[in-house]
Amino acid sequence: MLVVGIDAHKRTHTAVAVDEVGKKVAIKTVASTSAGNLELVRWAQGLGEHRFAVEDCRHISRRLERDLLAAGESLTRVPPKLMAKMRRSAREHGKSDPIDAMSVARAAQREEDLPTARLDGDERKVRLLTDHREDLVNERTRFENRLHWHLHELDPSIEIAAGSLGRYVVLDRLGAICATHSGTVAEIAAELIERIRALTIRINELEREIASLVRTMAPALLELRGCGPLSAAKIIGETAGIDRFGDRGRFARFNGSAPIPVWSSNSARFRLNRGGNRQVNAALHRIAVTQLRAGPGKDYVERRIAMGNTKTEAIRALRRRLSDEVYRRLMTDYAARESGQSTCIPMAA
Repeated sequence: MLVVGIDAHKRTHTAVAVDEVGKKVAIKTVASTSAGNLELVRWAQGLGEHRFAVEDCRHISRRLERDLLAAGESLTRVPPKLMAKMRRSAREHGKSDPIDAMSVARAAQREEDLPTARLDGDERKVRLLTDHREDLVNERTRFENRLHWHLHELDPSIEIAAGSLGRYVVLDRLGAICATHSGTVAEIAAELIERIRALTIRINELEREIASLVRTMAPALLELRGCGPLSAAKIIGETAGIDRFGDRGRFARFNGSAPIPVWSSNSARFRLNRGGNRQVNAALHRIAVTQLRAGPGKDYVERRIAMGNTKTEAIRALRRRLSDEVYRRLMTDYAARESGQSTCIPMAA
């Protein structure tokens, strides 16, 4: 079977077909439009039995993936790092679209357990809403920082509690203070207050919408102590379908909680994994810190410390344990959605 690797770009897509031993068979460049994607499908069908592989850059390749899947094609996603390693190990030096496409094809040919592409579902909606909310929060933070300086210039005695600018009562009080001053600084401060208010309203609306989606999609995950709607939404959106992971170990490698083995002679050691999806890893860390304050996580960390681990090592072990628990709960939610049932399982670490 031929493997057709695709190097996707904003304006064009370059495809290279390789045979069973990785030898280049054919090359094709098409426009990055639906018509160009269908032309690519017809070209590949003319080569014989095949499967597609594309570099996993979904902001660029999403339309391509959608058109190929709609045409009934099989499509594998190749991580950019894996493609880059394959390109560096090739005899042909340099970097071009055909070289990258051939590296994608050879990487997909060598690695048998790469994720397969599929049409987007509710997970993408959760991710888009979560990312949009984070963008608005960052924008509101910039406005808040500027407002602090303008208010200090108006009256250094104005006191604003940390993190209180998201409360309407505080914004009302500051708006009243600005109304007692005249000049450009007061006008800008008043405008910033209104922008912060509008952003806060939208952020709260998005949070309620995200929470509603998560309660429908992952009720079992929300039962996990320390996992709130926003952390659950981050995990769901970044995971993009828990069923694409064959077991809990692969999910742990995906989120970076699984340590990396470093063997020397007959002694087995492990070192910290600084790779993986850092967004999911951060969500697991938030859950771990919450459980560390009270709950099963605190007892687990104390036992690890008694065994000789440092507190940092114990928290890493807790994060790894939580990864397995999150995987189990996501699989429970996935099975329930497939069967059309509701889920509710006991709390666990």
